[in-house]
Amino acid sequence: MRNLLLLLTLIVIVSCQAPKEELSLPMKVAKAYGIDNFDKVSSIGYTWNVQVGDEVRTRRWEWNVDGRMVTYTTADTSYTYSLDLPKEELPPADAGFINDKYWLLYPFQLAWDTGYTYEVEEHVNAPISGRSSTKLTIVYNNEDGYTPGDAYDLYLNDQYMIKEWTFRKGNGSEGRSFTWEMEKESDGILMATEHRNAEGQLFIWFSEIEVF
Repeated sequence: MRNLLLLLTLIVIVSCQAPKEELSLPMKVAKAYGIDNFDKVSSIGYTWNVQVGDEVRTRRWEWNVDGRMVTYTTADTSYTYSLDLPKEELPPADAGFINDKYWLLYPFQLAWDTGYTYEVEEHVNAPISGRSSTKLTIVYNNEDGYTPGDAYDLYLNDQYMIKEWTFRKGNGSEGRSFTWEMEKESDGILMATEHRNAEGQLFIWFSEIEVF
């Protein structure tokens, strides 16, 4: 009996001392932006703005996270649809919803998305600022999503925050780079609300952000 108790004690000690599994870099980024708090979010609304020449184009999204419903609004139209519809029945606006959500909430997509691989390089100069960064490259598979096979190069600081990213269509060798700045915190989640191009011009930004 004494030997059995000793064995059980040793098992408990070994179990307690077992090292925790190291988080992947994508998950560290998601956590830095508050992924652990996103389950408290029931809905989120935001207006996406893009500068196209001399014109500013906008569209409004109301995402009922719990109910998996999305309301799409522009100056000309407004309607609500379910994210549970079969892909072939989703409205054309859903591609815009995915695109705009990536610009605002991409750190969380690193936890939500499954169809990608990633690579990490240290001490890489960011394309716009030239700052030494950790480069996290995300490459999506050729099967899922509206633009399968795309790649994103994320340039991270020491706190796992995205400072710049480069979008490469179809994982091509060339892409377009933009900043990630003007972070806004709401209910424990952090969102970058402005993105500037290599020339310093404001390209995409978010306004009227509401989190419930």
